[in-house]
Amino acid sequence: MQMIIVDDEAHWVDNLAMTKPWHTLGIEQVHKAYSAREALQIIDTNPIDIVISDIQMPEMTGIELIERIRKRDKKIKCIILSGHSEFDYAKKALQHNAVDYLLKPPTDDEIIGAVKTAIEQLNTEWELISSLKRTQFTLRENLPLLRGQLLLDALQGHQFQAGEWERKLVTYDLPFHSGDCALMLVRMEEEFSHYNNNDQTLIEYAIINMAEEIMGEFMQVWGVKEEHGYLVFLLQLKEKGSDIGKETILEKLSLQLQYKVKQFLKGSLSIVITEWFQFPEKVSSRFRQATAYFRQIVGDEREFVMRVSEFEPSTTQGPLDALYTPPTLIHLLESGHWDAAEEKLLAVCAELDEKWSESWEHCMEAGFLITASFTNLAHRNGHTLANLAGDDLGWLQSGEAFSTIGKLRKWSLSILSKLKEGTSNEIKDIRSEYVKKIQDFTDKNLHLDVSLRVLADHVNLHPTHLSKIYKIETGEGISDYISRLRMDRACHKLKTTSKKVYEISMEIGYMDPAYFIKVFKRQFGVTPQEYRDNNK
Repeated sequence: MQMIIVDDEAHWVDNLAMTKPWHTLGIEQVHKAYSAREALQIIDTNPIDIVISDIQMPEMTGIELIERIRKRDKKIKCIILSGHSEFDYAKKALQHNAVDYLLKPPTDDEIIGAVKTAIEQLNTEWELISSLKRTQFTLRENLPLLRGQLLLDALQGHQFQAGEWERKLVTYDLPFHSGDCALMLVRMEEEFSHYNNNDQTLIEYAIINMAEEIMGEFMQVWGVKEEHGYLVFLLQLKEKGSDIGKETILEKLSLQLQYKVKQFLKGSLSIVITEWFQFPEKVSSRFRQATAYFRQIVGDEREFVMRVSEFEPSTTQGPLDALYTPPTLIHLLESGHWDAAEEKLLAVCAELDEKWSESWEHCMEAGFLITASFTNLAHRNGHTLANLAGDDLGWLQSGEAFSTIGKLRKWSLSILSKLKEGTSNEIKDIRSEYVKKIQDFTDKNLHLDVSLRVLADHVNLHPTHLSKIYKIETGEGISDYISRLRMDRACHKLKTTSKKVYEISMEIGYMDPAYFIKVFKRQFGVTPQEYRDNNK
């Protein structure tokens, strides 16, 4: 856990932060803030769990600080310190769900006891949120969606680590196991095309329910709608089996589904059934085989039930699997996963070498898709592939890039490297531009509110993200920069003008001159007036 101590009296903050055994309570880090505004900046950029704050501070009271905190995060626990035992303060603190209201100076037992109470409250709340029962309830509510996505992942060829399939099947309460399975692809025909989107979804849901009802006596049924519009069912025979052969019973039940849908939903179905295969290893390949069967054999035919095994596809040609297996190259490029994109290109070229070394068409297919992905990324970032590719563009224009697998490998990896370099430079330029905007805005508005949230709104970024960008580019935090700028400007004005200290205080953003004097003395060891006198 992380805690912050807030007080305009530095000795209180330093004493509480440095002399108490916070680590024994599980507090990993104790932040220090000498004003409410500084505290809010720290809270915006760090996962603060507990706030200990003085109630009487210049610019913003502890109660106002709690109000601001509640707008950011209702789970942060707040403890109030006060030199006054006024009932109104205590009442307001309780209204804002403060854990405790302690009088200064609190004893060790009081302050540590209050923090323990805050920790207990946090643990109770988060245990409820993350409890197994609550997680299981949420899981049950979302099971249909999660199950459907898992089957879609399998159909698309997502690779799972050893044991991952078994874990997911148990977690999602799916009664499937490694072994023989079949796929049934269902195409809804034109009678269903007049339904609007909502009604279409209901019809699809009804067909899935009917399939589970009809086939559920003999088989485990797991259905989903995939991206091309097919309803896909993974089927596995139950242990008790049947006297009828599994091919026969599957065809019989498919015909029954087709008939019942026609009878009650007034629409026709076309159905393709795969041969039995090993689950989960062969799911993706059998799915591609079944969709190819729909395209090549079924065509425009309607209201049939056919088995894929009746069709012997040509073995002289086939798809380039590595190119289309998720995650695709364009997705890897868009997400900035450069190493994975390089592995994808190498895998494509390796498959070309192994299976299609004599096929110019496969090399061309890979080259066109790789080029399209590169071009898409360049255009998304406001560039052209020609500008980024440089001399390598000539290979593409002449057709040399796709003439051999070796040249395709060399060309695509070279372009990938240039895209990565160009994107990295662009990111750096964007970060530098954000820093410049922040510094320009702060320089012109130092006398106003230049808190992290205001600066983040100015450049349309989240405060945490802006804080990280600024730290990466400059090596210092935004609050450190603002404090340094204020002190530098104060010193300059004290040395070069005759303005009053309170006027300088207002001009650099300190509404309370007494607080400005306190901060200045903590920074330089002298008051502003003493600094001015020493530099005459």
